[in-house]
Parts: sequence; structure tokens; C-alpha cells
Amino acid sequence: MTFGVKLVFFLQAFCLLTIHAHGQKKEDATAEEVKIEVLHVPKECKPKSKKGDLLNAHYDGYLASDGSKFYCSRTQNKGHPKWFVLGVGQVIKGLDIAMTDMCPGEKRKVTIPPSLAYGKQGYAQGKIPPNATLIFEIELYAVNKGPRSVEAFTQIDMDSDKKLSRDEISHYLKEEFERDGKKRDASVHDSILADIFKKNDHDGDGFISSREYNVYQHDEL
Repeated sequence: MTFGVKLVFFLQAFCLLTIHAHGQKKEDATAEEVKIEVLHVPKECKPKSKKGDLLNAHYDGYLASDGSKFYCSRTQNKGHPKWFVLGVGQVIKGLDIAMTDMCPGEKRKVTIPPSLAYGKQGYAQGKIPPNATLIFEIELYAVNKGPRSVEAFTQIDMDSDKKLSRDEISHYLKEEFERDGKKRDASVHDSILADIFKKNDHDGDGFISSREYNVYQHDEL
């Protein structure tokens, strides 16, 4: 993964960046479910994806009504697979469900009802009409620890006291910026650090505890 992608997900982990599934609104899912057809499973099917993992995948989207293609990740971002965190609303709810418990190399064809996609309002910009059932063909390439993984917390928590101080996060940011090699004004670093604590230090004690950090509820912390 490139430095740029890594830094984006680090900042997103602290709620400084948000990526949402465009046009999706919360609606009752009723009894509708995602239908999953497994097309290929590699001989070694590990690790399995779970909420909070960082996934890398290609997928094509079709309207079930007429089979027309409305999305192809291979035509976006110079053809690079799409990175996103599973289960946090960066893609439609149906895709979060469809790509859970999936391993690198696995391919699936999934059918997603409107209530788990774009619902009654549709998504005009994406050429998706109201009440549209969607079909996706998915190929998963990578399952990595997400930006709020236990490993990420441990890496930043240099004194192992299960809370992140300003100095620890500042040190981590400086290291990441140095790896990037781009010159940045000191105010950029200070602004990011201040915003991290503003949005994550909920009890105002000057630290980000494992509980405040751990939105994915790993038992290890």
C-alpha cells in the first residue's frame, strides 16, 4: 500500500476524513437479504474479512432489471482496485454484508435489494433508479488490518499504557510525514494533532484511551 493511501486511512481512523456511500439513506431492511453466490474460492482461504478490516477489491455493478452496468472499479482510479474499510458505511450496506467473511482471491456474485442499496430515492448521479435491485461481481485481492486495529494502536502506544498521548501521536505523524518526503509547514502537523484530540478525546483527559480509539470493539484492547 502506498504512503498516500496509508496516511488517508490513518486520518480517517481518527474521524478527520469521511467517505460515505453516496446517496444512501437509512431505511428499514425488513425481511430482504443479500443473496450471495460464491464463484471461486482459493485453496488457501485466509484471512477472512470482518468489520473494521481494510479491503482491496475490484467490483462491477449492474442493474438487476435490465443487466446494464452502472459501475466498474477497473475504469476508476487508473484501474487500481478500490480500498475501503469494511462495515463502516464507506460502501452501501449490502456490499458491507456481501463482503464479510471473504478471503483474498475469492470471487462472488451478489444480489442486493433496494433497502440495502439506494432505496426509494435511488442515486441519479450513479444512474441508479429508485427501488433498484443491484448485482455486483466482486473479486477480493487483500484483507488487511484496518486503521483502528489492535496492531495500529500498539504501534502508536510506545509506552504500552493502553492510551495515546499527544507526544505519541505527534511522533507517529512526524514519522509518517518523513516517509512521505514532502515538505509541510509545521502548522499542518499541529492542526491535524489538535483535530485528532478534539474528535477523539471524549473525556478531555489529554489522552485517547483504548476505548475511545477502538470503534471496532476488538476484545484485545
